[in-house]
Amino acid sequence: MDKFTTLEGVAAPLKIINVDTDMIIPKQYLKTIKRTGLGKGLFSEQRYKENGSENPDFVLNKAAYRNAKILVAGDNFGCGSSREHAPWALLDFGIRCVISTSFGDIFYNNCFKNGILPIRVTQAVLDRLFDDAERGANATLTIDLVKQEIRGPDGGTATFEIDPFRKHCLLNGLDDIGLTMEKKPAIDAYEEKAKRERAWA
Repeated sequence: MDKFTTLEGVAAPLKIINVDTDMIIPKQYLKTIKRTGLGKGLFSEQRYKENGSENPDFVLNKAAYRNAKILVAGDNFGCGSSREHAPWALLDFGIRCVISTSFGDIFYNNCFKNGILPIRVTQAVLDRLFDDAERGANATLTIDLVKQEIRGPDGGTATFEIDPFRKHCLLNGLDDIGLTMEKKPAIDAYEEKAKRERAWA
């Protein structure tokens, strides 16, 4: 998993509340267990028309937001089913941070396990970030995980809270497997001891 320390990039405003995981990545894309290639399906029912052409009105199809790294979204983002494909699709598109007032619990947990930083802020801060994001290509935000700060294009700053363990994992690029591998010396020592003590096994 890639480390997350400081992220600077364009923020796309998605002023929709209750965006569920089916909207993030519709069910027809769930056949794969690969984490790559899902970016094309991200918000596909909003991004594409029935004939397959792009919907020019959807935010991620607008020139200023095609390479967005941050999503500023309405309340209760990622609610609904537990599909891990939702953070996979966001990550494959290039989104590494989602900012909202609240998240679906399972989606929130899945983000951390896949290298995405979900940030909870107050409605007042979110409204300010929406204003920043609506500037298009000038809507560059900086997310500083070490300082737990969001810095806007005009130098305004907002702080955010994060669980210290989750912060440690993101800063060091540790998913569940990575956390286990941190204990490899102890695991190896235990296995060697077990072989000696139970040579008959």
